[in-house]
Amino acid sequence: MTMIELNQAGRTFKVKRRTVHAVRDLTFTVAPGEFVGYLGPNGAGKSTTIKMLCGILTPSSGTVRVAGLDPSRRRTTLARHIGVVFGQRTTLWWDLPLKDSFELIRLLYKVDRKVFAERLAELTATLDLGPFMSTPVRQLSLGQRMRGDLAAALLHAPEVLVLDEPTIGLDVVSKAGIREFLARINAERGTTVLLTTHDLGDIERLCRRVMLIDHGRLAFDGTLDDLMASAPGLSSIEEVVTHLYTAGR
Repeated sequence: MTMIELNQAGRTFKVKRRTVHAVRDLTFTVAPGEFVGYLGPNGAGKSTTIKMLCGILTPSSGTVRVAGLDPSRRRTTLARHIGVVFGQRTTLWWDLPLKDSFELIRLLYKVDRKVFAERLAELTATLDLGPFMSTPVRQLSLGQRMRGDLAAALLHAPEVLVLDEPTIGLDVVSKAGIREFLARINAERGTTVLLTTHDLGDIERLCRRVMLIDHGRLAFDGTLDDLMASAPGLSSIEEVVTHLYTAGR
């Protein structure tokens, strides 16, 4: 069984009468329980891929499956199987206290009250949300809001978690806490995680497998050791990734 599967997936856009290929012939699978880093320079196709996985965009060609579902055709059903966190955008209600946002999410996903209470208690303790549960989201710091967004994405116990820059702009302490939490839910719950980030520290500390997309095509797929071995003589992951980014340009 695969949790994420793309087969020759492509997505084009029309820009001033010109066809732009945001993603081309993208093929890969992610097995249940994997924690995969998805890297690429700006404009490489990462966000387009994520939007196809979430059902926001329909592939122009090929197929996409998440938890066995076609995201664009089964978006409502898929929402019960997937959690999504965008580092630069929140899914929480801006003017409501954090606890009220969580209650609205419970209603949206129709989570049983008892189950919800147990999950929220666990997430509150693990992410240290207690001190600001009554604080309006707009008054939270970036690190506090990110912890709230992670809790919101996990309240319905999704099998797949898609993270887009979850540590962007965070201080060192907040970043370390988020990384520890993500590693724990992957190890203890077997949650499948796909992580896009420009912070290669996230990749080194969390991901056993790395995929690199460039110009809409998959340029690399392998372990961190494979990645380092792809550019002998370079000593850091940052140097290797930079080399791969620029080699095909």
